[in-house]
Order: sequence, then C-alpha cells, then structure tokens
Amino acid sequence: MSQSVPDFGDLLADCRETAFHLEMRDAYGVDYESEDFAAWRETGRWDNPEYWDPWTALVKDAVSRGVAMRRARIVSEPVTEYIRFEHAGTVNNVSAGEDVRWLPRRRASDIALPGNDFWVFDGRLVEWNHFTGDGELAGHELTDAPTVVRLCTSAFETVWERATPHGEFRV
Repeated sequence: MSQSVPDFGDLLADCRETAFHLEMRDAYGVDYESEDFAAWRETGRWDNPEYWDPWTALVKDAVSRGVAMRRARIVSEPVTEYIRFEHAGTVNNVSAGEDVRWLPRRRASDIALPGNDFWVFDGRLVEWNHFTGDGELAGHELTDAPTVVRLCTSAFETVWERATPHGEFRV
C-alpha cells in the first residue's frame, strides 16, 4: 500500500529499533550540496556545520532512543569524484552514530537489488528515494508492502555482510 510521505524527521522520530539506508548511485546532483562540493574540491574536507548539524541532531536523537542506524553504499571502482566527496563527509555520519559500510559494485553483481535507493524503518516501512538521471532528487515514495520490505531488507543485509566498514574503506 502506497501512502503519502511524511517528513524524514517524522519517519525517524517514529522509528523504535532500526533504520537502514542503501545508496546505489555513483553521483548525486542535489542542489543543496553544490556549495559544499565546490568547497570540498578546494579543501578535501566536508565539515560544514550548517549542512551537517540538522542531520547529526536527528541521528543522535534516534540513536539515544535505541535505534540502530546503518547505511551502506554500493560504489563503482575507481570511485567517482562525488563518492570521494561523500567519503570525506561520512565522518559526520559516523560521529553522529550511524554505522556506514561500502561495497564495490563488482561484489554486488549477484545480489537482487531494488531499482532505487531506499530507507527501511523498523523492518516494516520502506521509503524510496527517487532521482533523475542527473542525480537531482525527484521525490520520495512510501510503502509498507511486505514483499517490498522483504526485498529491501534482504538486499540491504546481503550488501551489509559483504561491505567494508567506513574506517577501513579507501577511496
């Protein structure tokens, strides 16, 4: 059953046990990161508090309530410039309480993967993240269909088992 999509913060606030996210694109072209991407190109760092503080507050709140937050990224190698940028910023995710892992795409060839990035909340609700071909955010969709939840959970767990923890992954 598809539903209207609440704000991500509300979805996470309702979460009690687990929230996990699978990212599968080699580049995202979202406008709200363009200045940080340009600054990273000059400095090699992505530590803008105005960008990260709202996210880290959401994560810290969820983790303090006992929610285990995990993120896995499937990436092509050699990695794109955008993935190097994302890797540089991941220290912010980890310091907030997320556990993050990376899987080279060649090691994901035999995994049944959904067609879009997604979040799964408490093993019951999937939020699809839709992007255009250029990487712009094209919207979100929510479903609690059991077959979709099982597909996403299975895909994520398989990726997670094979993936390299952030601290060990080199770009």
